[in-house]
Amino acid sequence: MSIEKIVEQALQDGYLTPAMEAEVGRICDTASELSIEEYMALDRLMGSLLTGEVVAVPRKQFINVMEELVLTEAIARVAEIEATSDCTLDLGDVAAFALNRLPPLYATTEEGAAYQREKAHEELADLISGQVKEAISCNLNRPDFFPERQTIKRKGTDDEVLTQVSSLLKDHAGKFEPKTESFSNS
Repeated sequence: MSIEKIVEQALQDGYLTPAMEAEVGRICDTASELSIEEYMALDRLMGSLLTGEVVAVPRKQFINVMEELVLTEAIARVAEIEATSDCTLDLGDVAAFALNRLPPLYATTEEGAAYQREKAHEELADLISGQVKEAISCNLNRPDFFPERQTIKRKGTDDEVLTQVSSLLKDHAGKFEPKTESFSNS
């Protein structure tokens, strides 16, 4: 979206959203030079922000209490495992796995966050612990990928993708083909 369209939308709505503000910032940062029209649009936006015709919507700060709780649990469990074995776990992978299987607990104030923490300790502690244990188990059982591993590149034609898959199958299928015995009529 262009600066002119963003300003037009802000003037029409009466609001400049954080996404609109970020887009204007991105355009200004990446452009080597702004046009006269873009400068005029920015001037109109600044004037309307100063007069109150357009209101900048503040960025709301959210606290995801579940992230805090999962990280606390994951750090404790990963530290135990790493202290008693030669395994190294990726804390980010463990936390992300568990968070994807747990409900979010968002709050917008510290009071709300305290309430969410208390509620989670009372109602969700076992669930959080279980998901972190499952995440660690999956992380420990994950195969090691080698540096020569390549992803299938979707860019290009379907024939190129089929060629890539065919090549992969040729490289690896031989390891899985059962040996057939030849029978002779003697």
